[in-house]
Amino acid sequence: MKRFARLRGAPYPYRANSLNMFRLILAGLVLFAHSWYVAGQGSGPSIQGENLGGWAVAGFFVLSGFLITRSRLRTSPGDYLLHRVARIYPAFIVVLLVTAFIFAPVALLIQQGSLSGFLSTPITPLQYVWGNLALYIEHYDIGATLQTVPYPGAWNGSLWTLFYEFLCYVVIWVLGFIGLARRSPILVGALWVVSVATYAGIGAAQRAGLDVSFELFARLLPFFLGGSLIFYIVDRFGINRILGIVSLIVTVALIWTVPRWGGQLAAPFLAYGLLSLSTWIPQPRWVARNDVSYGFYIYAWPMQQLVVLIGGAALGMPVYILITIVVTFAFAWLSWVLIERPAMRIARPPREPAPAAPAEQPGDIQVG
Repeated sequence: MKRFARLRGAPYPYRANSLNMFRLILAGLVLFAHSWYVAGQGSGPSIQGENLGGWAVAGFFVLSGFLITRSRLRTSPGDYLLHRVARIYPAFIVVLLVTAFIFAPVALLIQQGSLSGFLSTPITPLQYVWGNLALYIEHYDIGATLQTVPYPGAWNGSLWTLFYEFLCYVVIWVLGFIGLARRSPILVGALWVVSVATYAGIGAAQRAGLDVSFELFARLLPFFLGGSLIFYIVDRFGINRILGIVSLIVTVALIWTVPRWGGQLAAPFLAYGLLSLSTWIPQPRWVARNDVSYGFYIYAWPMQQLVVLIGGAALGMPVYILITIVVTFAFAWLSWVLIERPAMRIARPPREPAPAAPAEQPGDIQVG
């Protein structure tokens, strides 16, 4: 057994890691990938036929699977759901309202110089908000807005993933009631294998007859469960830098050699590799205290559309992307300060300090 001692690692530093920075980088990659679509410059960089933004979403899901599983096993069922709703839903509602009643009228004024028909032309602003309230995105367009841009009629092409993210939360919530899932990785590991096999078995001919939402869930669930599986492993054996590097190599090899579902097969290795990197690549202290990645993700697309509408894409892709990063970050910061952080503080009131508390440490990273 001594020969395997080097494979054991240190406990994962939940209070001192760089996951906020990694998730912000992933959100930035989504913006970068979508820039090509929104600006009418093709599909942009891709790996094995998957747009770079799709791989960034995979990274989000494996990290979320890891963190959400920990949250489920450490909190009551009610608190778990409350925390999940508080993390996603308030900022989601606000971005719908801001898009419908601020961004959309500004866009219409730019397009036609007036707000004529804004409140009555389907899809109306109220229909846009009401139809999307349940996280499942029914409407992407608002009236006659965004009809003169290269990617017309789509106000937020990123929000669709949130519905499937929350479905994954529900899966882990249900598993938390099962004793085996709380004690052992066997059940989660078996579900991950089934999820990968399910997605691998969805061929082109079969996909034509399947509901699109089922296919999308089947595509994303293996990433989430792969991260969940790694939680059990890291919780028991810790995190090892050598294994982290090996995991990233295996991830690249599987994605490169297994068409279409290699990423799903590589999900646990991707999770372990990213978690390992987050233990030794430092992040700025400001980023550690402020998790703006979610706000960046949900505001990037509408900012990109507005910048295109005022002619920003004509300045060239580097300048266009830089402008959208700056304005998106501003909205992400406002979302964090005014909506996300207050909502989480309400859902997670401060606990009474322990009588003999250790020296103060940075706050827990926000999950989800």
